[in-house]
Amino acid sequence: MRHTITVLVENEFGVLTRVAGLFSARGYNIESLNVAPTLDKTVSRMTLVTRGDERIIEQIKKQLNKLIPVIKTEDISHKVHLEREMLLVKIQADPAIADLVYEFDGKIIDEDSGQYMIVEITGHIDALQDFLNKVSPFGVIESTRTGPVGMSRGLEGFVVE
Repeated sequence: MRHTITVLVENEFGVLTRVAGLFSARGYNIESLNVAPTLDKTVSRMTLVTRGDERIIEQIKKQLNKLIPVIKTEDISHKVHLEREMLLVKIQADPAIADLVYEFDGKIIDEDSGQYMIVEITGHIDALQDFLNKVSPFGVIESTRTGPVGMSRGLEGFVVE
């Protein structure tokens, strides 16, 4: 099963290497990973996606919590939460693409008349894949995705207490 885990860590040199090393040493795969500072610049929030059964995910969380720079972890997969991902895609220019971009609430962020367009789409993972499928016939030159970031719904925040 796919799991989205959020981790609060101290914003310091080498934390990403230690987290990645933990996964690598135990043979777990990280499907995607995002890291950015929080409102408190001394703390960063990681969002990582991995796969495994409940036992494996609990083991991952326990091992993460043993790392000194880790403040706390949360598997938001079983909570009511929102996930969003960003896609940048460079496509052969075609007037019909603008309609698709509008349909998916995207933006054309760069274009060279008659040559190419770079489009930005933010949304649920499935919607991004749907967009890619629809623009593929126009000639996708390249694409890149951020991987999902997620947040539990509700008033309570995932912050340092």
